[in-house]
Formats: sequence, structure tokens, C-alpha cells
Amino acid sequence: MRTGFRVLLGLTAAAALTLGGSTAASADAAASSWKWGPIHSTDGHATAKGKIVVTQGAFQIRGDLYDTRGKGCSWVQLRWLSGSTGRWGSTAYYNCTPGTGTFRKNIGYPLTVKAKVCRGTSGGPTGRCTSWRTVYRQGG
Repeated sequence: MRTGFRVLLGLTAAAALTLGGSTAASADAAASSWKWGPIHSTDGHATAKGKIVVTQGAFQIRGDLYDTRGKGCSWVQLRWLSGSTGRWGSTAYYNCTPGTGTFRKNIGYPLTVKAKVCRGTSGGPTGRCTSWRTVYRQGG
């Protein structure tokens, strides 16, 4: 009887630790990402949205880029101010097929992240761009 009680007590403690740990982990996961968008091109045929995620090594920009027309391409341009170097970094992604394309970029530890959505060709954005929108700023 004592052995059964000890096993039951041990299982109860393990379950309590597991439940407490998963609650903390889910709260931590919720606090470590910031959603942004949607941002639409000025003609409404390109849309980008996503989130900034804290990974083990750095921050990562993840997102979707929607193209609603078969003619031309949708572009999202991203730029960020590095907290370690004080310099701006940038990248751009395009989608030339109707539907959704995804993108990911590790960006270190940024102070701010900005995005702009445009229409263009596979060679680059050509117009119908939004202004730069701040999608993340350190400290709020």
C-alpha cells in the first residue's frame, strides 16, 4: 500500500510540474512574437502580413505575400536597424503567381523593423508602393 501511495504521489507531482511548465511555456511563446499587417499596395493587388518571432539565436521575420493578379508581381521590402551594429539591413521578397507565397529572414536583434508593399516585375518593384510602415519597435 505504501509503495502504491508513493507512486501515485510521484505521478501527481510530475503532472503538476508538467502542467505548470506547459502553461509557462505557452505564455512565453505568446510573448515572444509580434504580429504585423496586413499592408496593401496602393492598387490593392499585393498584400503582406506576418510576425516577428524570437528564436533561439535571434529575431526572425516571417510572413505571407499575397498576389491577386496574374499580371506583374507583388513585392514586400523589409528593412531593420541593428541593435548591435547601428546599421540598416534590408531584404525584399516577391511573388509572381496569384495566391500566397511565404518568406522568412533572420535579422539578429533589431531596434526597429519597417515594411513596404509594392507591385512590380520579377526584376524589382516598379510602383504602387505604400510608405514605409513600422512593424516592430523595441520597447513598444
